[in-house]
Amino acid sequence: MTATTTPMVGSGATARSRPSLPTMLALEVRDEMRMIRREPATLFFSIVMPVAFFALFVGMFGAETTGDGLPAGTVMLATFGAYGAIAATMSTPGIGLATIRENGWLEAVKVSPVPVGVSLAAKVIATVPYVVGILGAMTVTSAAMGVLDITLGQWLLLVVALIVGCQVFALLGLAVGAIASPNATTAILNAILLPLAIAGGLWFPLESLPDFVATIAPWLPTYHLAKLAAAPLGGGPWLGHLVVLVVATGIAGLVARWTWTRSHR
Repeated sequence: MTATTTPMVGSGATARSRPSLPTMLALEVRDEMRMIRREPATLFFSIVMPVAFFALFVGMFGAETTGDGLPAGTVMLATFGAYGAIAATMSTPGIGLATIRENGWLEAVKVSPVPVGVSLAAKVIATVPYVVGILGAMTVTSAAMGVLDITLGQWLLLVVALIVGCQVFALLGLAVGAIASPNATTAILNAILLPLAIAGGLWFPLESLPDFVATIAPWLPTYHLAKLAAAPLGGGPWLGHLVVLVVATGIAGLVARWTWTRSHR
């Protein structure tokens, strides 16, 4: 009887000692944020570069007034904020996944008590503070340059819009990182990000670009993210843009799952 009951007791102790999924997720997010902070290049390109671009364009066009009566430097919080949020949420998880694949750490992750899905979700969630930090730095820049006209409520809605709308790009980054090397992932994601940013109207108004760009813009998730982010500022429509982003997120999730399965064949 002792031989029968001992495994049961041990099994129960093991089950009781295993952390819950929320606890494991919180620990994984903490570790991911520590890893991001150890990479100065990641912080530079994810935060400093978008804020620098924002300051440059605000210096040139920020004092102009938009059709909503707002300073252009305030409206740019939506468009350049979207660009900065995409850069953080797409590049960081994707390159991180590619890195652990290349150094073999992914094999250890697969046999650890932490489900792989929790580990991947942590890579995405860990970028949220950087999205807030990017928008916060842009807000301070806009205020310092005298072109900020936004309430706290509008700012918080803008943050939520960026976080929700960026999930499609995070999944896209993971899809690429699941099958490419770290260097290739960096190159591929940059090759995707820059055209999408320009054609989606994140850097320049679509009216100032060739007509064919305005034709393809509504088919791009960057365009809809910019519109969703701008809605709290100018009171424009947002539901349709949210629906498009949710559908795009579902498609990106299927692609990420397919590449993940392919990388394990």
